Amino acid sequence: MKKYLKYYTLLLLWPCGISAQQFLKYVDPGIGTAHSRWFFYTPAAAPYGMAKLAPSTNGHYGNASGWEAVGYDTRQNSIEGFVHFHEWQVGGVSFMPTTGALKVKPGLLEDPSGGYRSYFKRENQVAEPGYYKVLLDDYNITAELTATRRVGFHRYTFPENAKAHIILDIGNKQGESGEVTDAGIQMVDSTHFEGFVATYPQYLRLYDPEGKVVMYFYGTVSKKPESIGAFTQNNIWENTLSANGRGAGLFFNYQTAENESIEIKVGLSYTSVANAKANLNAEAATLSFDEARVQTQAVWQQELSKISVEGDEQNKIKFYTGLFHALLGRGIASDVNGAYPMHRGQAGQLKYVHTTEKPEFMNTDAIWGAFWNITQLWALAYPEWYNNYVNTQLQIYRDSGWFGDGIANSEYVSGVGTNFVGLAIAGAYQAGIRNYDVALAYEAVKANELNWQNRKEGSGKMDTRAFVKYGFVPYLEKNTTDSTGSHFSASHTLEYSFSAFAAAQMAKALGRKKDYQTLIRYADGWKLIFNPQHKLMQPKKADGSFIDKFNPLEAWRGFQEGNAIQYTFYVPHNPAALISAIVEEQFNKRLDSIFQTSQRYSFGGGKKIDAFAGVQSLYNHGNQPCLHISWLFNYSGRPWLTQKWTRLICNEFYGTEPIHGYGYGQDEDQGQLGSWYVLASLGLFDVKGFTDLKPVIAFGSPLFEKATITLGNKRTLIIETKNNSAGNMYIQSAQFNNKPLNNCWLYRDELMKGGKLVFTMGSTPNTAWGTQVPPPSEQ
Repeated sequence: MKKYLKYYTLLLLWPCGISAQQFLKYVDPGIGTAHSRWFFYTPAAAPYGMAKLAPSTNGHYGNASGWEAVGYDTRQNSIEGFVHFHEWQVGGVSFMPTTGALKVKPGLLEDPSGGYRSYFKRENQVAEPGYYKVLLDDYNITAELTATRRVGFHRYTFPENAKAHIILDIGNKQGESGEVTDAGIQMVDSTHFEGFVATYPQYLRLYDPEGKVVMYFYGTVSKKPESIGAFTQNNIWENTLSANGRGAGLFFNYQTAENESIEIKVGLSYTSVANAKANLNAEAATLSFDEARVQTQAVWQQELSKISVEGDEQNKIKFYTGLFHALLGRGIASDVNGAYPMHRGQAGQLKYVHTTEKPEFMNTDAIWGAFWNITQLWALAYPEWYNNYVNTQLQIYRDSGWFGDGIANSEYVSGVGTNFVGLAIAGAYQAGIRNYDVALAYEAVKANELNWQNRKEGSGKMDTRAFVKYGFVPYLEKNTTDSTGSHFSASHTLEYSFSAFAAAQMAKALGRKKDYQTLIRYADGWKLIFNPQHKLMQPKKADGSFIDKFNPLEAWRGFQEGNAIQYTFYVPHNPAALISAIVEEQFNKRLDSIFQTSQRYSFGGGKKIDAFAGVQSLYNHGNQPCLHISWLFNYSGRPWLTQKWTRLICNEFYGTEPIHGYGYGQDEDQGQLGSWYVLASLGLFDVKGFTDLKPVIAFGSPLFEKATITLGNKRTLIIETKNNSAGNMYIQSAQFNNKPLNNCWLYRDELMKGGKLVFTMGSTPNTAWGTQVPPPSEQ
């Protein structure tokens, strides 16, 4: 009870004098749920939780390619269950309360009555950070969900019914998890159960075929069932206490009184049933549903309040929903005792560099493009999660010999086939985030850029040998990537040039002069595929000739998830050289024209609901390769155009509706697009992802009247705007700690000292402000 009162008080008073709803009420988990990834709609979770509980409308369908939108879709009106695990390539363990005739299969969207799924109405649904509630129309059951970090909580309130059931369906695929290869569930006693699910996700098949993803659970139900039965894919058994194999599950039978509630607590783990039980006992042994909800919502209040913004209500909804997804997207995989899932289904024990700060091991989607959003947000206000990410990748390196781009329980699930982990770690180091073995980190960063011998396919960069040999990646007509080149050769060349720059800067910082000289040469690889004739990046063959039949808008030929128009601006580590190569006046005219045209298509693929809707457009904010482009005007003497276009992207690409959320056809990789909105609306960004020897932060158009940021170093930064409005998007003048600020950027270490940053805004550009000294380009 004391713990309950502690968190209840925190929820009421955090921060001092601010009501509980100050931040949580601005989060709308329903935004963008017409086309959302598996993690996206998981309201009943703690920040970065392992337990991510959510209703599923289509999760058991899985998806053919392993990554598509799946789980909860606002256009669908029946729920098939409430699922516990929601990570990149990880999903499983679904529960569902029912009444009436027993059904043990979920049923189909087009025929809900053919299974245990139920219709529901969205007006009878509540979704908040840390809590979910819905009325299941077919059964008149109210279902509620909440969670601590590693424990899921259910509360089902039944009508009076002689045939009430709770279905524990563990043996079917869920979301991105792929087919279930094995499963088992059994009763330990009359109210406790335990089990496991093993799956084989599609990306595991592709990149780490000997791997497997296993989920474990240990749970307790508040009321002893009157009877228990079991089922598998093809059989049902009454009065049976265990089930094994595909389609495995148990059902609890009850007679319920009107408004009778039954609660379930489920400890989760990726290492063992014993650790699932230990997680349950450590986090929730005496915790009720209501106490867990209050505790977790207090944590959300605390984490969201680290960035407090004041201004337009709709913009605050966008802001805190984006921040919510940023803090939700990548979940812990380690147990309370430091055990973590090692490759091939083994369990390891984390080793800590600093015993006072014990990082968590994380499951994570690829970091592709995340240096333009989530890592910058981590570095600004959540450095412990940047440390967790780095330590996770270093553990992968110790165990398997290579970084893992995307990882599921330590197995390689690369996704895009490149690997920016080294760049992300270099950015952490340059930002002063160093709670890890720095010597080991540099060794791994260097290996990621230059080594290819015995490289594992799932670690990405399988064309490293070709890049090191030629200085660029040669184009292969066949859709493959190997030691001789890649079908995505041009985008890989640009990406590897950027990551080589990042590694070079880390080498310089550590006094590795010889390594620096080697790596910095590769940072110029982009110059080898720049065609001066039309001033575009163009794939090149091994013999040095450009490919023929070149169409700058053609996606997927030489460029991954984009085209030559988009990728030509992919030189974030040396914008000045790119601007010079194109010629400044032409650069500005071309880029401004691109945004003028792209605005007509909502800065992406228009209103088409598809993750790749914008890959053939001029600019595509719905995918990673373009996310820095609007900030390049700060380098080309036109900072007011960065102010204009970043503000308009915030206003028009981002919405507050289930269909128009993060664009229409977005690819929201575990909180990236939400993080971008947070940064852009604060007016803070670095095109290099803090990989410079001395990182900078450039300015855009701050959206709010006031933002108060609790920085990662515990200092406070206040960003105020004067004369701000929807039409006043241009900076007229600026001050930092009462001193005039004439540049459109600051060194990051100055900003992290805290203080007050004040912008005076206007409706027309001040073409004299911020133009004298552009941000440092090549360092």
